[in-house]
Amino acid sequence: METPDYEFPPISGKWLKKAKRRYNSIFMGGERDRIPVDPMMLAHSTVCCGHSIRDFYEKPKLAVNCLAFAQETYDLLPVTKYYFAHPWLPELGIRLKPMDYMAPVADNVVVSTPEDVDLLHIPDSDEIMRGYTYTRLTGAMDYTKERFPDMFVPLAYVPEPVGSGAALCGLEQFFMWTETEMDLCKKLVDAYVETATMGAESIARRYGMALLNTGAVLENSDTMSPERIKEISPPALNKLVKGCLTKGAGPQIFYHFCGNHKDDYHLFPGRIVFTPFTIMQIGYWERESFPAKVLKDTFGRIAAIMPSVDTKLFVLPDQRKVYDVACRQVIDGIDSPNGMVLGTSCEVPPLSYPANIHALVKAAEDYGSSDGE
Repeated sequence: METPDYEFPPISGKWLKKAKRRYNSIFMGGERDRIPVDPMMLAHSTVCCGHSIRDFYEKPKLAVNCLAFAQETYDLLPVTKYYFAHPWLPELGIRLKPMDYMAPVADNVVVSTPEDVDLLHIPDSDEIMRGYTYTRLTGAMDYTKERFPDMFVPLAYVPEPVGSGAALCGLEQFFMWTETEMDLCKKLVDAYVETATMGAESIARRYGMALLNTGAVLENSDTMSPERIKEISPPALNKLVKGCLTKGAGPQIFYHFCGNHKDDYHLFPGRIVFTPFTIMQIGYWERESFPAKVLKDTFGRIAAIMPSVDTKLFVLPDQRKVYDVACRQVIDGIDSPNGMVLGTSCEVPPLSYPANIHALVKAAEDYGSSDGE
């Protein structure tokens, strides 16, 4: 049991007011000094405060303190969003193995044969609220609400339904079934969708409206054909988000599409839910950052967009490269009709150089100011 006794400098009220104005401007408009920056920070927060990657996942209250301090240090979002890999999968029987230098990983499968798919036990709401995911997430959020009430945003984290469903049988088996037994894949995904929707409902019942964080990661242009993606991904994502919204989560949605989506990004408009409070992020166009112009042209009229910088650049000693890519993304996306956030293609690496994160923010300052200067 974590018994925190962490001492950090107090969060600046002046910074918080300015950062909140930026954050709110995404959806509400109004004056701001520049566009918001969100490098999707998780374990880098503990590392930059002198702790370990593993500490982030094993000591959520320490992580909350580190997240709050890092957000102010780098001048990022005025919120602390604590989450971890594979939520709601432990409730379906997946064991999570702690790792020293990365997030915990799934250490088993619960489906080995086609017959096992129909034997999956979907937890009820009581089981959800007693389970690993709910107790861990709410423990971190309760602590945030008490310790940093002005930086608290409830989070209904329900990550990619396809990749999460695949974890139940293992990726190799799942990919084989996408070619031979697609109905089995859909059943696995549905099992996750049903479980995660109950999880989001439980979070919303406890805190009220909660930010939905989901997306598409496993299914991308490097792993599946556009035809396969169209068959399984938009329907699953749409079902998950609609279910969560119906149960009280949302209305803010953050779609995180990690990986190369060059050949499939166009499959999602009109097939998944967009609310007036949606942010759309796509990581890569082949091996490069997904172009802000394409993101703007495709999604800019139905969502705020989040053009990104390739995360591998953040572990290289080349601040100019980070800055140049970020500047290009800001210039190409700044006039998107529903606004933009500048981010990273996935979680900023835990061992990122702080100067690279500063270079990302500097690009927002230099090219994303409200007056366009």
